[in-house]
Amino acid sequence: MARSTRELRIRRHRRVRRKLSGTAERPRVAVSRTNKHISAQIIDDVAGRTLAAASSVEAVLKGTSGGNIEGAKAVANLLVTRAKEAGITSVVYDRGGFAYHGRVAAFADALRAGGLEF
Repeated sequence: MARSTRELRIRRHRRVRRKLSGTAERPRVAVSRTNKHISAQIIDDVAGRTLAAASSVEAVLKGTSGGNIEGAKAVANLLVTRAKEAGITSVVYDRGGFAYHGRVAAFADALRAGGLEF
C-alpha cells in the first residue's frame, strides 16, 4: 500500500521529535510549510508554551509571498526580532519532517544570520 506524501512527512517528523525537545534555555523552532505559506513558532516544550511566532499570513508581511525563498527569509527576520524581544538567543531547529532544502534551509540560514544560535 502506497503512503501519501503527508503520511511520510508525519512519520519523519515523529522520528525527529523523539530526539528533539525545547527547554526554557534552548527552545525549539518548529517550522511549518505549505505551497503558499510558511510559519514558525518558538516553543518551550517543558512548559508547553509558545514564546514567539511568525507567519507569512500576518498583516505585517502583506505583499510578500510565503511560497518563495524571499518570503521565508522575511518571516525568519520577523521571528528573529520577536525572539530577541523575548530574550531568546539559542534555539533547537525542528524542520517538521520537511527536507532541509529550499525554503526550509533558507529560513534556517536567515535565523542564523539574524543572530539565533543552533
